[in-house]
Amino acid sequence: MISTEVNGPPVTDQRDGTLILACGALAREIGALKKANAWTKVKVRYLAPELHNRPERIPGAVADFVKSVGGRFERIFIGYADCGTGGRLDTVIEALRRDSGAVVERIPGVHCYEFYAGEKIFAALAEAELGTFYLTDFLLKHFDRLVIRGLGLDRHPELMDSYFGHYRRLVYLAQKPGPTDDAAAAAIAARMGWSYEFQLTGYGGLAHSLAGVIPVALTEQ
Repeated sequence: MISTEVNGPPVTDQRDGTLILACGALAREIGALKKANAWTKVKVRYLAPELHNRPERIPGAVADFVKSVGGRFERIFIGYADCGTGGRLDTVIEALRRDSGAVVERIPGVHCYEFYAGEKIFAALAEAELGTFYLTDFLLKHFDRLVIRGLGLDRHPELMDSYFGHYRRLVYLAQKPGPTDDAAAAAIAARMGWSYEFQLTGYGGLAHSLAGVIPVALTEQ
């Protein structure tokens, strides 16, 4: 069963503040941006990254947590793109705007691969090879846990073709890669029988999206 537990201490009354509720796969990047920009008065909570494998559960998990904090925040930024929810996350966000009275926004775009790479670069990558599997720093580090074990391929390797039979290439969209990460991503591609490409993206559109919703008054003066 996929957990939707929120990572972080309980939210206290923060009626004039901003909450970022994000995918756990973005924790390192959001944490780094929060520190670099001195967003000391912004609360950040993360939903379990395993939801990456069950996107149909993302809208409900987001709705449940936002409802649980009531009207304590004036601004709530949802740290997800559509992420495979088929528009259902946007429907939830519209309802949360009406019910909470808060400004509720999400990361624009289809998924994290697009906002890291940028719309134009991602479109070019997809056009060059539709059957592309994308890695981020987080997915590289947790590939076995989230992909191999998360999809049950360690127990049922016969399902490999069902999940990945149409993939031909792996592209590593690297945010802040370590010295061995390129080689580790290439090794995964070789293991899966795919060609390999490295693309350094940095934080891409994530930094721009967050900066656009964090009021100056909530940064350290």
